Amino acid sequence: MTLDILLCHSYFLDQDPIEKRVMKPYPPLGLLYLSSYLKAEGFAVGLHDTTFSTYQSVADDIQRHSPFAVGIYTNLMTRRHVLAIMEMAKAQGCHVILGGPEAANYAQEYLDHGADVIVAGEGEQTLVELIPHLKKNGLKNLGKINGLIFRAADGAIERTAPRFLHRQIDDYPFPDRAAIDLNHYMDIWQTHHGVRSVSLITARGCPYACQWCSHSVFGKSYRHRTPENVIAELLEIRDVYQPDQVWYADDVFTMNFRWLDRFADLLEQNNLHYPFEAISREDRLTEDVIKTLKRMGCYRVWIGAESGSQRILDAMERRTNAKRMREMITLLQNHGIRAGTFIMVGYEGETFDDIAATVQHLKAALPDDVLSTLSYPIKGTPYHDQVADRLVMQGDWATTTERDAKIKGRHSRLYYNSIEAWIQAEVQLTRVRKTGVAGLAKLPKLVLQTYRHRLNIWRRRHEVEA
Repeated sequence: MTLDILLCHSYFLDQDPIEKRVMKPYPPLGLLYLSSYLKAEGFAVGLHDTTFSTYQSVADDIQRHSPFAVGIYTNLMTRRHVLAIMEMAKAQGCHVILGGPEAANYAQEYLDHGADVIVAGEGEQTLVELIPHLKKNGLKNLGKINGLIFRAADGAIERTAPRFLHRQIDDYPFPDRAAIDLNHYMDIWQTHHGVRSVSLITARGCPYACQWCSHSVFGKSYRHRTPENVIAELLEIRDVYQPDQVWYADDVFTMNFRWLDRFADLLEQNNLHYPFEAISREDRLTEDVIKTLKRMGCYRVWIGAESGSQRILDAMERRTNAKRMREMITLLQNHGIRAGTFIMVGYEGETFDDIAATVQHLKAALPDDVLSTLSYPIKGTPYHDQVADRLVMQGDWATTTERDAKIKGRHSRLYYNSIEAWIQAEVQLTRVRKTGVAGLAKLPKLVLQTYRHRLNIWRRRHEVEA
């Protein structure tokens, strides 16, 4: 049977040196949702999971199935892989449909490289209209379908009206986990971390308006599933895959307190006691919420901090409070839940005083896990608009991304490498000092490390990107 569409993403774990060190892969839930929805609507759907795959395997799959269309999920970090898969699909005469957060922001570039149509926003209902239209009419009269970007007959880029977001996401079937080798993911988790882990979402979207965050798929919307619907999916996961833990991959897991209480009760009633981790914000945590999380089996909460400087948090429009972040980190730890936090350095307008405030923030809070990154502007965000006239790409569009770009006037990457190393060293040093005798052997080395990183920062303080 000829496939109506072969879905694939463009992430290859073997080409990601950072993830190869971490080895905590999860499957592309968005594509699994598309697959189950399209199948329920009667389409013949294939899915090629590129996580453990190769270019040759993707090319072989396209040639073997000869699908009418190839649908590719795009994001900023996988651009060159997307373009390579597009070329494979076009070589077999397939229509190329792109979706995800990246393609809508670079519509002209992707269309110039051979894409036929870009789905802007949520994809399920748009694809149900688009695939039969392409079979009947080709690329003609696409303006009748909401949620598309395409090149008109006169060469102009056209965007149709936005697709209305379906409110009742319980209507969507569960992700099509049977379409991939989920046990491969779980075996890797078992090998490297001693547990079998599965991901799921309880909601779509995020209502906050952080200046650096992309909202190109769901907009600034928030739609949660009913607790009963999520429980039904968890029961299915339990019966089919027998995981040891789960990852709730929501942007903000504790958004709705009443929902969380109901979900916790249902977990107990259904004897679903899985350790889990999730992401939240300080303003969506209280002591009662943290107690509920503990009762549910939560072992770690990641709090999006980004900075310990209230001035920078306000510039980011985070709508969050640095002092209360520290309080919530302590409260999580007091209730036996690990607290992780994310830090972003190099944001527009940040000074060394702001970075020093972040270091003091972390030393005072002492989260169990700290991840940091150099800020990078994603097209379509206010942050990108703010620095666009100073953005210097480090190659042509097809081979580089904004993560590689320089921002004129910002400190050098070597400077920020030293900043990130200093942050980690200061947190470790403070932790060792608080642990007492057990950690004293590490103390001299950590003191030297913090001194060396501070010295490197001082030496590089005048280095700026040009």
